[in-house]
Amino acid sequence: MVAVACTGSRSGGSTSPSASQGSAVSAAPVRFKLMEFNIEYGGTQVDFDSVPKAIKASGADVVGIEEGYATMPKIAKALGWNYYDERTQIVSRFPLLRPADGSQYTYVEVAPGRVVAIANEHLPSWSYGPDHVRNGMPLDKILHVEETLRVPAVKPAIEDLAPLAAAGVPSFIMGDFNTPSHLDWTAAALRDQPDRFPVDWPVGEAVEAAGFRDSYRQLFPDPVKDPGLTWPANRPFVAGYNPYRHGDPRDRIDFIYDGGPATPVESKIVGEGGVPGVDIVVSPWPTDHRGEVTTFEVTPAVPPVLLSADRRLITTGDAALVRYHAPGADGEHIVVVPAGGDPTTASVADAPTTGTDGAVEVRPASGWTAGAYDAVLLDANGQRLAITQLWVESPGQEPVIATGKATYGTGEPIDVTWNWAPGNRWDWLGIYRRHAGVSSYLDYIYTGATVQGTGTVAAAAEGAWPLKPGKYSVYLLRDDDYVKLASADFTITP
Repeated sequence: MVAVACTGSRSGGSTSPSASQGSAVSAAPVRFKLMEFNIEYGGTQVDFDSVPKAIKASGADVVGIEEGYATMPKIAKALGWNYYDERTQIVSRFPLLRPADGSQYTYVEVAPGRVVAIANEHLPSWSYGPDHVRNGMPLDKILHVEETLRVPAVKPAIEDLAPLAAAGVPSFIMGDFNTPSHLDWTAAALRDQPDRFPVDWPVGEAVEAAGFRDSYRQLFPDPVKDPGLTWPANRPFVAGYNPYRHGDPRDRIDFIYDGGPATPVESKIVGEGGVPGVDIVVSPWPTDHRGEVTTFEVTPAVPPVLLSADRRLITTGDAALVRYHAPGADGEHIVVVPAGGDPTTASVADAPTTGTDGAVEVRPASGWTAGAYDAVLLDANGQRLAITQLWVESPGQEPVIATGKATYGTGEPIDVTWNWAPGNRWDWLGIYRRHAGVSSYLDYIYTGATVQGTGTVAAAAEGAWPLKPGKYSVYLLRDDDYVKLASADFTITP
């Protein structure tokens, strides 16, 4: 019924406590380097080859990418690394294990059977706070923007990871926050900047209130001596926007926050030559952000019992590589069934596990049929222990989308379904006037990094609402880019 290859089994049959139960077993400390890196429009503005070059120069083991634009496989290949996650835009030397509940973080197995948890964030860039300060907006309005725009955007990561950190799992919230830190905008640091004044920027305060720590400021507590500026970088001139030459406000807006048993021991700024504060120089520098790379000493935790498919979307000729952390008892096995099927009666593949940690390569003996599948970890008695989803597409399958109806009334929500989407972090649905170009969207929502899903464009979506009567289209676009993957037409009536 199944062709399998058991790989990476590292431990015996004893059952270990789950990290999600707050009883992480003591382990030897581990050091690893974590890098935050906004590569600007997929790294194509200057020279894409400088993106992996910068990562190699940093010595990073795990990298959170912003503005990846569906380049995660390309970056991983250039680095010679086997692990990447389009859902979180993380690329890694170490195996990645996705939680089954769709949370926007991933476990990184930094030691055999031991993990840290990482959320990689890119907060909204519009209505930028330092610009408002420079333009004279009152402080209460500036703070209102932050509290209603960027704080809600980071809250899911806080809510997901704060309990893990409290339970003893080294946890990290990192990314391009598009806002400064309250630790930087102090009276002393702003003494020579007459157009600025101290601001308690709310995003950093919210992350710290949840128990996380600013890794860079732990090592460099004086923002006067060590500003750690990450924006904007003086990369080579390109056609379009050049923020450094434009004189945009200079700040530290890229962060790595740590929680739980994690201690930063070294942090460096990676960027262009010829400017102060850059520790690792790469030329040509490919992006308008500088990177931060921090070495952490962590006590990694035992993950919860889980399954994680290395690739959520495969083609019919591929095998599915499914990683697991299991109790490790005799008779445990992974069963693959069509989505929603009964694993005791509807299995198309069945693979034994070995020990508590490893991976199995699964392919039905008669080959895959295109569709959605559940991979289920069962014990010897058939009890479900963990589940994950994967999708199998036919070669050449294109993404598809559809609206629930052909015609909607003015102000009526537009319901959209999609399938075979690539599942990138920032895949999105744009609303357009019929036949409009991809840059002329009227409204949009994100797909939540799903391969298959549903969404609604309505008053709560970003953009103008309600739509006026007329002919419209909805486009599925790739990873915050203007690459159209699919479209569907609809009409708005009075």
